[in-house]
Parts: sequence; structure tokens; C-alpha cells
Amino acid sequence: MPEIPFYRAIQDALAEEMRRDKRVYYTGEAVQPDSSSIYRATEDMWKEFGRNRIRETGIQEAMLAAGSAGAAMAGMHPVVDFMAVDFMSAAMDEVLVAGLWRSGQGGAEGFSIPVTYMAAINTYGGGGYSHARSQIGYFWHGPGLKMALPTTPADAKGLLKTAIRDDNPVVFLFHRRFLTERGQVPEGEYLVPFGKATVRREGKDATIVGVSGCVPMALDAAADLEKEGVSVEVIDPRTLEPLDTETIFNSVAKTGRLITADDDYIRCGVGAEIAFQVQERLFKQLKAPVQRVGNLNTPIPVAKSLMAAVMPTKDKIIAAVKRTLA
Repeated sequence: MPEIPFYRAIQDALAEEMRRDKRVYYTGEAVQPDSSSIYRATEDMWKEFGRNRIRETGIQEAMLAAGSAGAAMAGMHPVVDFMAVDFMSAAMDEVLVAGLWRSGQGGAEGFSIPVTYMAAINTYGGGGYSHARSQIGYFWHGPGLKMALPTTPADAKGLLKTAIRDDNPVVFLFHRRFLTERGQVPEGEYLVPFGKATVRREGKDATIVGVSGCVPMALDAAADLEKEGVSVEVIDPRTLEPLDTETIFNSVAKTGRLITADDDYIRCGVGAEIAFQVQERLFKQLKAPVQRVGNLNTPIPVAKSLMAAVMPTKDKIIAAVKRTLA
């Protein structure tokens, strides 16, 4: 298998699906090869598919979300690039309603909305409150939407191809820190199923469920804790809707301790939902209160010197693990 960067895995998935199905097209903000997109369409993709299949829209989020949902209902399979998840706030109603339409009309024969809403989350580069949010919980709260959050190049390709083929609206989010990271990716047909978590590291003393950018942080924390004799299991859900609760429950039943780590705000966030489902199911098997690591409930600062105080870090994850062991 070739080793390629994360952004190239996204491009490969797009190109392969566009060749496979003429109904698939790529649209959004800054998607042309001469644009400022963080993973812009390559010159080769532009030459192959042209303006009919790769369409720049400019800064028109609400129109982009609603129009693409309409195109999906008419039989197309749009992949919509918002570039940054912060910009999806301007299209929140349209994205959430797409999930409701599909869910509400689920009994209608042949009714589907195969649209993929794609955006990058978070940054540790000083993006601040307008370019560095995650907003994972916003979309997870919306019924009818599926949600994928790949953390490796292979999963980026496999999950995006699965998303494009799904009959439901899918929110596909990834952390900016992954874009240039490299990994082995299968060539050709490669799909990663939704609702199947993966155990990134096995352990017996505590379980960390990491989401998106917090997965590599959790792995680094686990490596440091191993030097102190603490064995930590790290689970990457890969998709939140559907969520593979079985893998999480099995791990917590083994370790008796749970730490959640994600890039969204702690209040009403991803960690809160996972923690509650675990205590609801495994309360008597928990040896310590569940610990959550995430963004503090405050706007993300622009100053890099303040970011570590607000956002999740490896040291915060280590401290959370030690609190459960105490």
C-alpha cells in the first residue's frame, strides 16, 4: 500500500467516486485548483472533471447546503466543501433540516438525500473563535444526520467513500492537524463501514475514548503513562452517528475507568453523551467517576499563549487518567 498524506486520501476518494458514479460532484468554497482551499482539488482532478463536476460557489453557505440537499433529492450525490466548520453555522438550519427531511420521509419509497457535508475542525494555529471551533455536538444533536470523523489517511478515504454512497445526509469532519500527516492507504475500492470503532491501543487500567484530533493526543498520553506503569486503552469511534457503543462498553467493562477527549466544548458535548451512556449501562462496573477533556466553555482565543489553557492537551488527558486512578 502506498503512503500518502491525509489530504491526498480525500482527493483520491473524491476522484474514485466521481469516476464510479456520474451523479457525484464536488462543490463549495475554494474548491478550484487556484483557490485557497486547505485541501483544494488537484490540477489533475480539475483537468479530468472540469467545471461541470467541480463547482466553485463562493461564500454562500445557506444556499450551498440547501441547494445541495435539493440536488440530492433530485438524484445527484453532491459532496459539499465548507472548508471550515465554523462557516457551517451560517447553514445550520439547512443542514439540520436535511436530516429531518430524510428521517421524516423515511417511509416514502425511493426517497433519499445522499449529500455529504465536509469541513475541517479546530486548529492550534491561532484561528480563534471564528476559524478554530469544532461544533461536533451541534450536528450530533440533529436527528437524521450521520457523522464521520476520520483520524488516519486510510479512514479518510474509506469513510468518505462510504459517506458518498450513503442515502442519508452525512457530516464529514476532520481535524486540520491531520491534513499533511501520512499513512498507508489501500488503492482502489476501499470502504470503511459506519458504526465500527477501532481500538488504537490496548490497555487494562483505563479507557480513553478519543474523538478526532484528540486521538493522537490520547495515544501520546498513553505512551507516557506506560512509562509510569499505567496501561491505557485508546478507542477511536470513527463515526459518532452511528456510534459503536459495544466496543466502548466492552473496553470500560474491562478497565472500569473512562476518560473522554474531544475537540468540542465540554458543556453539553460529545464526552457528556458518551459518559452518560456508559454510566447508564455500566454504573456498577465503574471504579471512578468518568473524566472529560475538551474545550472550556469560552471562545477559543487567538493568542497561542492562551490556547493551551482553553483547548485539550496531552497533559490534560494524562491528568484526567490519573484522577480516575486516584
